[in-house]
Amino acid sequence: MRSDLSFADPVQAALLCALLALFASAAILWVLLRTGWAWRLATDIPNDRSLHVRPTPRVGGWGVVPAAAVLICRETPALWLIALLAVALAIMSQIDDRRGLPARLRFGCHVIAVAAVIVVYPADTGWWILAIVAFFLVWLVNLYNFMDGSDGLAGGMAVFGFGGYAVVALTSAHSDISLGLASASVAGAAAGFLLFNFHPAKVFLGDAGSIPIGFLAGALGYWGWRSGTWPFWLPAMMFSPFIVDASVTLLKRLIRGEKFWQAHRDHYYQRMVRSGIGHGRTAILWYLVMLAGIAIAWYLSTRSPVVQLCGIIAWAVVLCILGVKVDLRWRRFQAELAEQSSEVSR
Repeated sequence: MRSDLSFADPVQAALLCALLALFASAAILWVLLRTGWAWRLATDIPNDRSLHVRPTPRVGGWGVVPAAAVLICRETPALWLIALLAVALAIMSQIDDRRGLPARLRFGCHVIAVAAVIVVYPADTGWWILAIVAFFLVWLVNLYNFMDGSDGLAGGMAVFGFGGYAVVALTSAHSDISLGLASASVAGAAAGFLLFNFHPAKVFLGDAGSIPIGFLAGALGYWGWRSGTWPFWLPAMMFSPFIVDASVTLLKRLIRGEKFWQAHRDHYYQRMVRSGIGHGRTAILWYLVMLAGIAIAWYLSTRSPVVQLCGIIAWAVVLCILGVKVDLRWRRFQAELAEQSSEVSR
């Protein structure tokens, strides 16, 4: 796509990319399910830390990644390396889903992918800032994997997060059509997956989907910052519910001396599901929170630095309040369970 197109043309092109990616992603997953290949590629078997009760294919990445990567390479050739790295991470993660790979190897691949983006697409800033950015991007790569545990959650977050990227990229004073089309492609591909992932889920994302999506969230966010399309804080605010949940949960586990890399059910979204809110309502509530964060981020991106700082602090306070409410609900739920258990034992 050419950068001299009229404003209406990029918007239409972005919508077309999203629709093409949606249909391609959904078609791939439909075929995998109909042919039975979905269960052969990777299947999630429930355990005591799962929120689901029946075996479910983990092949969402097989729909999302190819659909998004092909459109990114075709419509936005400047971003070809980011698309290629996402595919490489998907392949590595699929091997891990099937056979299991050492954690050091997986983490090393994540670091290499992030380093490649920063080296090939350098930002005009100090090395220490780039080091902080690299750390944040590696965290995002893994974050989606941590948060892929409830029906409709990770898929919906991708639809809204990358959709928010697309809107800001196309409406910013320093608009970036390539970034807008790439983001719309990922959002559309995630929407195709969400058709099969909303409760009750027929397909899970799997590492082959969660790792590349986390990488794309960071890489495209970095691209938008280095090109001046949006301020450095905007990508974090776009995905703030995910980032806050995963980060706070990790910090709590570290403080308690627990092995944070092991599977658990301590995330806020997991506590919401387990305390009776359920998969569907939990996903919808998260959608509403994420939409609010995206709208606020879009508004703040055009304001003065002082207004931006005040808005970011206010949103952080809101997220903290929501987290406290979930914690209080969880404690009441635990107390009720303990009381019921005590009555049964009498």
